[in-house]
Amino acid sequence: MAQPDQPDNSQPQGQIDAELPVPLLYRDAMMLVIDKPAGLPSHRGPQAKRRVIPVLTDYLDQLRFGLPRRPEAAHRLDKDTSGCLILGRHPRAMAELNQMFRDGRIDKTYWAVVQGDPTEDEGLIDLPLARRSPERGWWMKVDPAGLPSQTRYRVLGRGRDETGPLAWLAMEPLTGRTHQLRVHCQASGWPMLGDEIYGTAPREGGPGLQLHARGITVPLYRKREPIHVEAPPPPHMWAALKACGWSAASG
Repeated sequence: MAQPDQPDNSQPQGQIDAELPVPLLYRDAMMLVIDKPAGLPSHRGPQAKRRVIPVLTDYLDQLRFGLPRRPEAAHRLDKDTSGCLILGRHPRAMAELNQMFRDGRIDKTYWAVVQGDPTEDEGLIDLPLARRSPERGWWMKVDPAGLPSQTRYRVLGRGRDETGPLAWLAMEPLTGRTHQLRVHCQASGWPMLGDEIYGTAPREGGPGLQLHARGITVPLYRKREPIHVEAPPPPHMWAALKACGWSAASG
């Protein structure tokens, strides 16, 4: 694996530059990790083709930091999911990051608040997923004939709101299917709070999807410890997280 051009991280974690279009959590010669806001699409899709709403690719030129090329997203987060998103800074970096994702060597942890009361404090959800219809390729369902899909989860806290019991989960996707965490939660009997597709949230005026890419661990350099980056939970999740025992002071 190629060694970094500059071995030291030039952007300490947690140092937020107000001049940047999105919060920057980590930077070195190979990659950036940003805190993608909820509601910001990673790419321009059909809903954004007339540039009615901003998308992440609109801002990538401002994240070059002196390099001739703008960075590219090495993976995707759904529009309504916030948190850690890795950007490769040049073609060599993208090739290495893409291979690491294919090999399953990058660990990702998500926080979610779900409606319901999981029976077990931790477990493995093993349910194959397939497209619900050819017309809506992003809309998924549990299907015995679908692709293998596994999610490990752990309950971090429990609470209640006006809708009933809530649980705060740490979730680790062992596979990378579209909407995997959302469908696995719904199929387990505890849909995500704020999920208007697989849950009970209204199309307008809901609490916002309670799904956050909390942390990533990237073993990018052979002679260094894996890079671990965390993103603070977004404000729209604070109330539900606090109801489950989370404290803003603890991060």
